[in-house]
Amino acid sequence: MARQKSRHKQRFPHLLGSKWTSVRPVLGWRHFQVKARQQGDGGLVFAELEAVCDPQVRIWVNASALKNRQLWQAGWTPLQDGIPCGPEYPEHNPTEEAEGGADWSGI
Repeated sequence: MARQKSRHKQRFPHLLGSKWTSVRPVLGWRHFQVKARQQGDGGLVFAELEAVCDPQVRIWVNASALKNRQLWQAGWTPLQDGIPCGPEYPEHNPTEEAEGGADWSGI
């Protein structure tokens, strides 16, 4: 018996395994890879990003945010802008923001 094609196009079908570079350091890191995707309510899709240099650093982002070129670049791009990264430079911390700390409004 043949499987019927789904009527609904899957959003972000190639998300899993994709590579991304954050324009600004996130929890100290800029290069990430998508390790998981989750379908949310209302058709939202979320991606779990893992820092390439530190697998313990993982964040969940709305997959639509990855289309924002002011925040993310597709692939692992060279870091030639002079912005330091690594665990000693946790410039943007989503955990602190959720707790009322860091302010991401400037990016």
